[in-house]
This record gives sequence, structure tokens and C-alpha cells, in this order.
Amino acid sequence: MSRIAAKFESLRAQGRKALIPYVTAGDPKPGITVSIMHAMVEAGADIIELGVPFSDPMADGPVIQRASERALVHHTSLRDVMAMVREFRTDNQGTPVVLMGYLNPIEVMGYEIFAAAAEEAGVDAALTVDIPPEEAGELLSALEKHGLNAIFLVAPTSIESRIETICKVASGFVYYVSLKGVTGASNLDLDAVKQKLDEIRKATDLPIGVGFGIKDAATAAAVSQVADAVVVGSALVNQVEALADTPDAIAPALAASLVEMRQAMDAIN
Repeated sequence: MSRIAAKFESLRAQGRKALIPYVTAGDPKPGITVSIMHAMVEAGADIIELGVPFSDPMADGPVIQRASERALVHHTSLRDVMAMVREFRTDNQGTPVVLMGYLNPIEVMGYEIFAAAAEEAGVDAALTVDIPPEEAGELLSALEKHGLNAIFLVAPTSIESRIETICKVASGFVYYVSLKGVTGASNLDLDAVKQKLDEIRKATDLPIGVGFGIKDAATAAAVSQVADAVVVGSALVNQVEALADTPDAIAPALAASLVEMRQAMDAIN
């Protein structure tokens, strides 16, 4: 059983939902990413989504775009990100880590080389925003060969047939983008989210995570009532940006936010 499957099974047995924080690797400097990862786990994170910096992150809003820019100042590469995961694994063997990014760095490295290196580093899954399932065969084969899950996005505009196509190739969990637009957008409609999750569940037994609109503990708790996992990104990356000049303050600040979310989610479920 994969780490991700084991994590969701454990959470279900406890009647709890997964909290999945996102940070961009190398932001604001590479040396603090691993300590941030450990702090997030201590604060209640169940799975970590680690962003691979990219020069043209078209699915991301300005907050996460700027995070990539800060990381790329230090030339943080895909191999650097995997080295961070490898270092994280020296003290944490249980928390799943999902690499979130874009196809170009993976394609440049080569699918097989990437999947083998990711497995060796202790990565559990890849979420590649800009590759549709119809074109992902070679990548999916490499990921499967090395025991890595493939996370795919479902959009509010995805129709039934499209949802079925995505769910056929997805593994680990399905990521529902709760809002039209980019990360960091607003105006989350919980009723609309629930309706879409009901549609997705007709096509898959995989857990469903919801992201792109989680701003605080109250939103996280509300979404956790209808989803299997809550993904929070821009709200945390905003904190990283605000504290970029005092990097030692970042991990405690993110931990405090996640503790609030974890407590709110556990209280309501």
C-alpha cells in the first residue's frame, strides 16, 4: 500500500480528514524548506504538497508565481527539490510528499529518470498541472513503474465524460479545483463544491481533495465536511512572502496557521 493510501485509510478509521499544505520548495531560500516541512507535520499536516519552482506557472495566481520567482533566484531545480525530500525522509518516513509542478522540467529530465529519482528520494506522487490524461501515457507508465501516484485536477467546468477520463488514470487522490481561475482566487461556494464532489464520486472511489479557495480555519473546516482532504496553498505562501526577510519566523507562523485549521477541521467532523 502506498503512503498516500495508507494515510487516507488511517484518517478514515479515525473519522478525520486530510490537511494538505502547499509550499514552494526553495522559497524564500532553499535551506529552510525541510525545516518548514517538518514544522507543518508537527502542526497537523497529513500530506505535504511541495511546489517545484517554474518560470511560467500558468495555473498559479500572483502569490505563488512570486514564490517561484523567489526560489528561482537561488536556481532551485527539480533535482534540488528531490534532494529536499530525501533530507526530509531522514527523519520522516511516514508523511506522503506530492511534487506539484509543470511538465517542462520533468520532460527535460526524462520521464524514466524523473520517476526513478523521485522514488529514490522518497516522493510519493506527482501532480503535473499542464499535462492532460490523453497525453500522459509515457509519464504515467514511468510513475507506475516506480510506485508513484499520479494526481490529476478536476475543474468546476469538467463535464461528466471528462471527469470519467481523468479518474480512470488518477491514483492516490483526485484534486478538485474549487474555483474557476487561478490559485488564490476567492468566493468559495460550498454548495457548488459539494454538488461537484458528488459527481466526481460517481466516477471514482479515490479520496477527493479540494483546493484553490482555502483561506483560513473556518474555510478549511467547512470544506472538510464535504471533502476527504483540504489543500491550502496561497494563504500559507502569503505568510512566507510577508516573512521572507525574517526566514526563521516562517516555520512557526505556518505551523500556527495549520494548528488552527487542524483543530477546526477535527472539531467539526
